[in-house]
Amino acid sequence: MVSQPSGTCLVDGRCDPRFAAFREAFTSNFVDQGEIGASACVFVDGVAVVDLWGGHVDAHRSRPWERDTLVNAYSVGKGILTVLILALVEQGRIDLDAPVAKLWPEFAALGKEALRIRGLMAHRAGLPAVREPLPQFAMYDWDRMCGALASQAPYWEPDRSHGYHCNTFGFLLGELVQRATGLSVSEALARHVTEPLGVEFYMGLPGSEHSRVAEIVTRFPTEDPTLLAQALPKTGDPERDEMIRHTYFNPSGLSGFGSVNTEAWRLATIPSTNGHANARAVAAIYAAFLTGGPRGARWAGAGLRAESTTVHSDGPDRILDRPSRFGLGFQLSQPTRLIGRSPNAFGHFGYGGSLGFADPDAKLAFGYLMNHPGDRWHNPRTLRLIEAIYSCLG
Repeated sequence: MVSQPSGTCLVDGRCDPRFAAFREAFTSNFVDQGEIGASACVFVDGVAVVDLWGGHVDAHRSRPWERDTLVNAYSVGKGILTVLILALVEQGRIDLDAPVAKLWPEFAALGKEALRIRGLMAHRAGLPAVREPLPQFAMYDWDRMCGALASQAPYWEPDRSHGYHCNTFGFLLGELVQRATGLSVSEALARHVTEPLGVEFYMGLPGSEHSRVAEIVTRFPTEDPTLLAQALPKTGDPERDEMIRHTYFNPSGLSGFGSVNTEAWRLATIPSTNGHANARAVAAIYAAFLTGGPRGARWAGAGLRAESTTVHSDGPDRILDRPSRFGLGFQLSQPTRLIGRSPNAFGHFGYGGSLGFADPDAKLAFGYLMNHPGDRWHNPRTLRLIEAIYSCLG
């Protein structure tokens, strides 16, 4: 064990001596980058070489981050949901080349009947938002969200281009999980992913675990008109402006803005955005995925792993207004946003810099979760940790 004071924070956990530079980088984030609380975990060749946590779970820095502290993982959960989907593909329960409507007949409306599941996973469905204005907190009503998405017209012709389905990805793919298994997303994730591995990643956090959750400390755009205007600048195209606004704010609270620290948010199942976990779980899941899954579980064979990390969408993103690159569910490394150092690395970032990824070339799996989100695209804390881990590998 290492217990290292860092100003007002305490870093704890274990770290192989070869990775001392990573521990120093993790600690330095508290000293000079404003980190409040975080956990980080790294596996190399299937072995955990780093498992660290530190700082505090609250804005007042009154309660320490513990080994079993959980925190909202934001879009890191998309990568974990992808692992679940691929496990169901491997088991023959989901066919990537089948139309979405084969499992979900109501989806075959207004030009979506031919969209294949692989297109849905690659953010090509044209459904980044619900068109119908919804009442506040309607995202807690699973059937209403899925029903609205199934019945509406897409914002663009499906499979002709791509755009980040920031909040709808989890409802769309989660509904397929439910129809393929007869289980809720939460139940399916536990049965097929977390329980076989013995880790904690929740999509719908039981009330009994809420006392372990770290508070998210950030300024929400909806609380500040200036920040909101910066987040959603008008383009002169009313259709696009509505699409972007609804992507993040329909219904109000959808992205976690103003809702992330509430009991209702933690209890709900919003797989794109509200998974709760620690970095240990994230890294362990990616480490197991690199080898096809833990003993006794079928997640993805070598062929399916290769297919899922092959480029399916690349170039201008209709939502992000910048280039993005996706495989099947996973974000892939690109020049403007590297994931590790290998072009073959894959995973998923979360809001403010949280990250889970795997690098098959280095046999590396990485998890980093925190409660003080930084820059949305390039958090210097995340970049520092990535640089440190590769420096330790040599």
